[in-house]
Amino acid sequence: MPRLGVQAFSAIERQSWITMDHEESMGSAFAATSVENCYQCGKCTAGCPASDEMDFMPNQILRLVQTDDVDRAMRSRAIWLCVSCLTCTTRCPQSVDCAGVMDVLREMAAEQKTVPADVQRVLVFQRAFLDNIRRHGRTNEVELIMQFKTLGFLKDRNIRLLMKDALLAPKLMQRGKFHLRGESVRDRAVVRRIFDRCMPNAGKARMAAADEGSGSEEAV
Repeated sequence: MPRLGVQAFSAIERQSWITMDHEESMGSAFAATSVENCYQCGKCTAGCPASDEMDFMPNQILRLVQTDDVDRAMRSRAIWLCVSCLTCTTRCPQSVDCAGVMDVLREMAAEQKTVPADVQRVLVFQRAFLDNIRRHGRTNEVELIMQFKTLGFLKDRNIRLLMKDALLAPKLMQRGKFHLRGESVRDRAVVRRIFDRCMPNAGKARMAAADEGSGSEEAV
């Protein structure tokens, strides 16, 4: 069985799947998962709660990465059906971070816009959730739902999903599980700095947008 060493990762990085400023970080991210140690025992697949719905089993995803078929792995539905429960990572006898491999593949797929059409809403929700946490430091439920539903509708025009679960709101409010007015943590600047450090490209994009806006105001 081939093992992914420095040469294999260099070959992956030379591909055009990811932007130049992400190549080194992605190669390092794969290396950190110890994916080359997988010997296909199948414990990750046996314990995965979502494997029945996947097009590739977790151990098959690892094998695709081992054989340098990363493009096929990041175009799969499996990486988006993963719920990040970490059962696979916990049970692996070789200490392979299977969930970490899924994370890297998801990031690559999002960058290259290769997310399958039927799981686009998973990406929409993840982005809406992270944006919600970045701005408030915790979930603002009403804002999160509105943002997710709106972005999802604009993407697929599915009215049924737009109104899905709407009747649950009154019941949740009666039980004190649904709050119209969300709360934010005190030091949101710290949360934003954490996001800017973990997601530098997102931070640069916001700064560029702010600079562009200030430039247009000065021109006026």
